Amino acid sequence: MTDTNEQRPSDRATLRPPSLTDALIPCIALIVLLALSYALFGDAASSGPNQVALLFCAVIAAGVAYKNGMPWSGIRQAVTDGIATGLPAIMILLAVGALIGTWAMSGTIMSMVYYGLKLLSPNYFYATTALVCAVVAFGIGSSWTVAGTIGIGLMGVASHMGLSPAITAGAIISGAYFGDKASPLSDTVNLAAATAGSDIYGHIRESLWTSVPALGIAVVLFALLGKPGDFDATALLSSMEAKAKVSLWAFLPLALVFGLSIGRVAPFVAIFAGALAGALLAVIQDPARVVAFADVATLPHALALLKGTWSALANGYTVESGDKAIDVILSRGGMESMLNTVWLIITALAFGAVVEHAGLLNRLIDPLVARVKSRTGIVSTVAGTAILSNVITSDQYISIALPGRTFQGAFADRGLAPVMLSRVIGDTATVTSPLVPWNSCGAYMASALGVGTIAYAGFCFFNILNPLLTIAFTFLGWRIVTLPKQAESTEEDDPQKRRLRVVK
Repeated sequence: MTDTNEQRPSDRATLRPPSLTDALIPCIALIVLLALSYALFGDAASSGPNQVALLFCAVIAAGVAYKNGMPWSGIRQAVTDGIATGLPAIMILLAVGALIGTWAMSGTIMSMVYYGLKLLSPNYFYATTALVCAVVAFGIGSSWTVAGTIGIGLMGVASHMGLSPAITAGAIISGAYFGDKASPLSDTVNLAAATAGSDIYGHIRESLWTSVPALGIAVVLFALLGKPGDFDATALLSSMEAKAKVSLWAFLPLALVFGLSIGRVAPFVAIFAGALAGALLAVIQDPARVVAFADVATLPHALALLKGTWSALANGYTVESGDKAIDVILSRGGMESMLNTVWLIITALAFGAVVEHAGLLNRLIDPLVARVKSRTGIVSTVAGTAILSNVITSDQYISIALPGRTFQGAFADRGLAPVMLSRVIGDTATVTSPLVPWNSCGAYMASALGVGTIAYAGFCFFNILNPLLTIAFTFLGWRIVTLPKQAESTEEDDPQKRRLRVVK
């Protein structure tokens, strides 16, 4: 039986290389339609208009691919495969929505805000936020987990201190992405090293040369943005104690998520386990609240508890305590709250998949690679390719893998080591993904933190500085890692005795 979803060898043989015009048409259409979407709908653009624009551009790209000989079965398979790559991210999104709902019900979020208000000061809040998120993300290797757990609590603290949600989100993302790209547990670190052909620990050591200065500058900038003055949270803390369950026990679901993450459990499993732990904690600590949320007087007590926690997982938790400040903290979450972001990711991945499989992105990149001769030029081209891929394909993993596959030969021809290529990819593809509203990372961060990507992007100092520093280092001739010279003796032939040369 022939599988019509797979492209046959005879079909592939009929494909014609796309022209430059072919490659430009869907990309220009995307830029124009997304710009028009934000001009017409503003902050509401990501709630439907962007999805329409992305799907329309996917149809345009599919038409170009079909014109060049790709059969509809091949296009359909490309879209299916592209969306399939995003399923882990979609599942994590749904798990985070469930976690927020049960953590709001159990008092975990409230307790995070309560103790944060007691311990943190507006004077150094942004800088501390970046450092705490950096340390935690390094320990667990996941920027998404950090943003979806302690990031939520820190956003609540900032709100009640009268601090900027956009700057707070920028600090969370800056710290989270530093830790993510410096941790051997991170999937992006492993992917960058693998696609560039470098050793993972060598990659991390080399990345720290650009990442540490970028984080240091970012922390200084966040410290300068601190809000001077005393913050009296006495009244708010008293209201929290009176109207919500605040205790150190509420941190158990958070500890569970971090413990599972350190144990290399899959992020979806760790986060969803945290959501279930929040539901269990709510039932044990405050069953009356759960029964009241179920709002069905005729149900037996056990079924009312089940319905209350089930509703929080699916639709989020809402409460009317009479105190708007408390209600804002507690009324949130649920898998339902993430469906708009899931919609955005699906349409973005569909467009990106067609563009990549039809060879349209490579058509834009290949002429640049051929013309670039200098080391600074090739590094800048890798950076530009990674950022462009984040914009066009809307997928962080494609944006890491594509430059790794494309530029290995170009780096080797110029005598540059694979570890330098993997460093540049990590310094650009990984960190710029949350700055694009329709990229899966940008969509996730906006949903988890409750701040639009356009609003927080300018405050992601680490994510902006890191690509600039990696280009500046190359321009100045710092940390230029080259391939070893041709071996001239038996000792030099021993791979274990070879060393990459570094221009310091």
